[in-house]
Amino acid sequence: MNILLSLAGLAVAVLVALILLDRLFPETAARLGIRLERRLSGLYEYSVAIPGFHIPYLQGGEGAERETVVLIHGFGGDKDNFTRAARFLTPHYRVICPDLSGFGEASRDLSANYYMADQVERVRAFLDQLGIQKAHFGGNSMGGFIAAQFSATYPERVASLWLLDAAGTHASHDTPVFRRYLETGESPLLVRKEADIAALIKAAMHRPPFMPHSLRRTVARRAVADYALHSRILPQLIASPLMETQYRSLATPCLIVWGEKDALLSPAGAASFKALFTNSRVDMMPGIGHMPMLETPKLSAQRYLEFLRALPDT
Repeated sequence: MNILLSLAGLAVAVLVALILLDRLFPETAARLGIRLERRLSGLYEYSVAIPGFHIPYLQGGEGAERETVVLIHGFGGDKDNFTRAARFLTPHYRVICPDLSGFGEASRDLSANYYMADQVERVRAFLDQLGIQKAHFGGNSMGGFIAAQFSATYPERVASLWLLDAAGTHASHDTPVFRRYLETGESPLLVRKEADIAALIKAAMHRPPFMPHSLRRTVARRAVADYALHSRILPQLIASPLMETQYRSLATPCLIVWGEKDALLSPAGAASFKALFTNSRVDMMPGIGHMPMLETPKLSAQRYLEFLRALPDT
């Protein structure tokens, strides 16, 4: 009994210490929490330089015989958006998650262009620096747009696509959030003050994971700091030529995933991507919003693994 009481007391003390750390030292708590999530997923941080930009990235699941999976985050996101889903991928694949230029811890340049074609070329330069000639690509939202356009531009370098609530078609952009931005310039994606992060989380996820105070504050402060730059990038994203205006009958094998409760990009976009990619299938996820890999990371990764395993040898 005394041992049980001692263990219970220790558990309470640890919990209190964690709560105090989260509240009193939020930057330290957020940094430690992110580091723990990465380690649990077998991911480690590296960086490379490409023309004009410094690009940090996460990598795990190393092995010379393993195929590579490159996962690209969306607007306002960063390389850790796929960390939890990667936990189920790194035992089988080499996984790489970069920060896109202008996001995460990558370089920021207010004078640079961030149209999708520019970001595609930066992804190409990033892969060239790592010596990756061919990989499986996944992307969420804007990252899905970039991955899809990369596959159309460099089909020989893309073994397959995993598009999660991807931007880049007329249908996917047909939402009240997009229309409001076009009419007023206001969007939950553009965070003016820390309190606005609540509206962003509500719009982005129907079933958001638990986010401690420290991480929520860190994400909010970074978003506020990036308001000016991201206010410049968002119209360039919207002005970029849409996929169906540029391409027809793309042959890259493609798994199209969409959360049925997505409030940012319309689930109707799944059908437009399916029509564009002739070797594709759609996985609609009930009760999930714009970010399946964060809202249900295990299920998202499991279904992706099933898709990858069913592909012919590349």
